[in-house]
Amino acid sequence: QVLLAESGGGSVQAGGSLRLSCAAYGYTYNIDNINCMAWFRQAPGKEREGVATIDRNAYTRYADSVKGRFTISQDNAKNALYLQMNSLKPEDTGMYFCAADVGGGYCFLDRALRAKYRGQGTQVTVSS
Repeated sequence: QVLLAESGGGSVQAGGSLRLSCAAYGYTYNIDNINCMAWFRQAPGKEREGVATIDRNAYTRYADSVKGRFTISQDNAKNALYLQMNSLKPEDTGMYFCAADVGGGYCFLDRALRAKYRGQGTQVTVSS
């Protein structure tokens, strides 16, 4: 079992920035088996959306809606995942979740939505 805990959400005005963090807790064996980490979000009344993913080789993928504004990164020594969000827009408002998956396959955005492990989420609110 791997537990994920997000932090860093909050309320900002459009154009502002936030940095989300996700800490992974669990047995080293389980954490070492993770090969895809991701962020996804869900806004009220909308479907969940994969935002960004990063694999073991630090290859990253982004939703078109956040490309050039968001940056996903990881610190393997700290078992931590980050999402730097710049130039935030009101449409970025939502609950943001950290996710981690095991097994083979590419770390595509849809994998964020069916990952084996996910956190409880952190709220991001962007006002115009």
